[in-house]
Amino acid sequence: MIREGQEHIPSGCAISGIFSREGRRIGGETIIRSIAPMHDRSNGLGGGFAGYGIYPQYADDYAFHLFYDTPDVRRACERYLEQYFEIHTYEKIPTRHMPSITGEPMILRYFLTPVRTVLDDSQLDEREYVVQRVLHVNAQIEGAFVFSSGKNMGVFKAVGFPEDVGAFYRLEDYGGYCWTAHGRYPTNTPGWWGGAHPFALLDCTVVHNGEISSYDANRRFIEMFGYACTLKTDTEAITYIIDYLTRRRGLTLPEVAGVIAAPFWSTIAAMPEPQRSRAAYLRNAFSSLLINGPFSILVGFEGGLMALNDRLKLRSMVVGERGDMVYIASEECAIRAVEPELDTLWSPGGGQPVIVTLNQKGGQA
Repeated sequence: MIREGQEHIPSGCAISGIFSREGRRIGGETIIRSIAPMHDRSNGLGGGFAGYGIYPQYADDYAFHLFYDTPDVRRACERYLEQYFEIHTYEKIPTRHMPSITGEPMILRYFLTPVRTVLDDSQLDEREYVVQRVLHVNAQIEGAFVFSSGKNMGVFKAVGFPEDVGAFYRLEDYGGYCWTAHGRYPTNTPGWWGGAHPFALLDCTVVHNGEISSYDANRRFIEMFGYACTLKTDTEAITYIIDYLTRRRGLTLPEVAGVIAAPFWSTIAAMPEPQRSRAAYLRNAFSSLLINGPFSILVGFEGGLMALNDRLKLRSMVVGERGDMVYIASEECAIRAVEPELDTLWSPGGGQPVIVTLNQKGGQA
């Protein structure tokens, strides 16, 4: 019997991100090489990746990635989607056999756009229209799960170690200007395909290392605005919180950081005006969205990447830069594995966001 203190359990989960400010396409094998040295931070119960700029030929379409439990579920879900979307093309997502990856569901992707007349009749903003359809599938069609729904980007995740998940999905066949990766070490929820990271809604994706003690308060608040936390995991709630604050409330990413990793009141009191008033407003107005507990996250979005850790810096995070490239990871070894020579290497402060975006001349290649 293994007793307390006899087994090494690292500070749970590994995250890694790679970003080209010039919009150059980075092969998927690069992000696999980055996450692989942090193998011991996960336990084989979840791995995943998000890539941006990977579908240039369908850049104007929403790319839905779906898991299905059975063919009957697939048919039911497709009937639902066809009521609301023009499906331009669909296919099984290419995979390769990996002995370590088992129990896979049916995995398909669809490139689609809203049916214009139905969208107009709904009187919804197009992105809200898409979100409502995604949330309906995930909450109401048992056995179907939309795990990616943005434009010119995609999430690839499974139960397994991340390097095996990357090989399973043949990520070397994709190229994008931004990649994030996650190796999971679940503590409170089981390992299953939908529960692996990244979590996504539209083009927003989140990978997360840590544990959110405020999950119930955060979840109850966000569900008042139509979000259904069907997966019962803290990272799902973080994804919806970010979508709510940015897309529905119009906050900037630095302001989002000032909500979910809000400064202490003593820190706010020492700020100059008008910064002090704005920080106080955000803390008061969105107090139920303050995330308590140790965490570090990478938030991918169209044209950019944000890194953020909790205000006490209880989870590790390092940032490296070389030329137009930015590397962010739980450990330095993940950066050195793909770029041994760096211009700079540093650790962000607690609650201080690191935000990188495409240069104006950089395109989504």
